[in-house]
Amino acid sequence: MTQDELKALVGQAALAYVVPGQWVGVGTGSTVNHFITALAGMKGQIAGAVSSSVASTQRLRAVGLAVREAHEVDSLPVYIDGADEIDDQGCMIKGGGAALTREKIVADLAARFICIADASKRVAVLGAFALPVEVIELAVPQLQRRFAAIGGRAVLRVGVLTDNGHPILDVHGLQIGNPLALETEINQWPGVVTVGLFARHRASVCLLGTPQGVQTITY
Repeated sequence: MTQDELKALVGQAALAYVVPGQWVGVGTGSTVNHFITALAGMKGQIAGAVSSSVASTQRLRAVGLAVREAHEVDSLPVYIDGADEIDDQGCMIKGGGAALTREKIVADLAARFICIADASKRVAVLGAFALPVEVIELAVPQLQRRFAAIGGRAVLRVGVLTDNGHPILDVHGLQIGNPLALETEINQWPGVVTVGLFARHRASVCLLGTPQGVQTITY
């Protein structure tokens, strides 16, 4: 199966975790796009979606689903999103699609995070995928020096601003053995909006697309 077919497979499988009559948190990215396509088949069975990005909002509305902003709900039963990497504890690197802050906000509303990913995203140690960090522009040089001090090479993602209007640093060269500790540390640095480590908001379940079908991993 192609990677795109695996993404479609897990997007369809994620429907089993959507709670009828409720709002569902929806992430951002190529795998989530397949989920949105599948979710259109539940129109009329759910209240609608709480979206983590402008791009996902547009796609959700295009298939006829109602969309609310995160500030319009108090809680969600489930948030469904992809990952750039996920480890054996359900900790993730996210932000390849530049939506990490809003993704983390919506994930924080949810009782469960369901990660949908193809098998290539599962790793033993996070960090081969460059760690995205949404930052305040003024702090870019200062933060590049901070990352250099811990062995990372922070590169400005050229021509990209988040939906919040901020630049992103992609940090190469890290091996992240303790994702929660590093997430906590980086989030304290002045100028950091959000780091794309999802350890505090780690996955409850990962639906992993493999050539043998969908593997369900519970953490």
